[in-house]
Amino acid sequence: MAALAIPAAFAADPLKVGFVYVGPIGDHGWSYQHDQGRLSVEKYFGDKVKTTYVENVAEGADAERVIRNLAKTGHDLIFTTSFGFMNPTLKVAKQFPKVKFEHATGYKMADNMGTYVSTTYEGRYIAGYVASQVTKSNKIGYIASFPIPEVIRDIDTVQLALTKYNPKAELKIIWVNSWFDPGKEADAANAMMDQGVDVILQHTDSPAAMQAAERRGAYAVGQASDMSSFGPNAHLLSVVDEWGPHYINTVKAVMDGSWTASAHVEGMKEGAIVIPGFNKSIPADVVTKAKELIEGIKDGSVYPFTGPLKDNKGELKVPAGTKLTFADLEKMDWYVEGIQADIPK
Repeated sequence: MAALAIPAAFAADPLKVGFVYVGPIGDHGWSYQHDQGRLSVEKYFGDKVKTTYVENVAEGADAERVIRNLAKTGHDLIFTTSFGFMNPTLKVAKQFPKVKFEHATGYKMADNMGTYVSTTYEGRYIAGYVASQVTKSNKIGYIASFPIPEVIRDIDTVQLALTKYNPKAELKIIWVNSWFDPGKEADAANAMMDQGVDVILQHTDSPAAMQAAERRGAYAVGQASDMSSFGPNAHLLSVVDEWGPHYINTVKAVMDGSWTASAHVEGMKEGAIVIPGFNKSIPADVVTKAKELIEGIKDGSVYPFTGPLKDNKGELKVPAGTKLTFADLEKMDWYVEGIQADIPK
């Protein structure tokens, strides 16, 4: 009878799931929110899973080493959560065909490697609209990380909202070439405010810009997680990534054998992008309109990347009546009309 218990014990082995983060889980932004998703997996599956995470992983050779180590140590499913992890993930996936991999924000795939991304530009459009209505200086700031399509399209979406709802507003962009560097982010925020910017958006992961705005009486928009606690007066809204549902569904699929390498794109409609609330100082009619825009994004009646759209050199990029597909947005390498700057090389 004892021998019969051995297969049951093996059947009960937990699924080992690994997560690779570009920043610390204490960044209160991107990596923090992915880790909240990991914790939701643990809560949902209990002892049926065992999760591992590695934080502060540099993009490049270090990432490849970390990903390979997870694959070698028996992990059945590995999530890599930054654009710069794409090629290292693909290389390791080809070396470990029995392991399932999913890469966030990338576009390369393999038989055992899928992708997943949330349409953060939807939240940025709402943030751009609200910023356009509350600014007094008509100067909006954007702290940008790296000039990759995800960041460029989000900047573009903010400009599209400004153009539509407050053409007098000007978007100022500072590139910090980092996902997480509180010092650089604070310096960028202060430099912007020195130039008269009174609303700051960011595509970086610490709450430093929010804290700087709070100190100086400006507004700011939270990135990836709810940053309201870091600037109760400054906080206009946060564009929050909810990764838990995707992680839970993916683990379920691996467990029941239905997982295939797919390209998952989810946004407000699916609950992957959420705006939890608005600053009480925002006029009621602005909040009402913002909520209408959110519902429009969910039902498809509002789509920022609808032609005619020109780039900031005056060239028609999207004809009237045409909508950019997500495949187009994955390759976005141009600024829309209205942005008075060039994309760094």
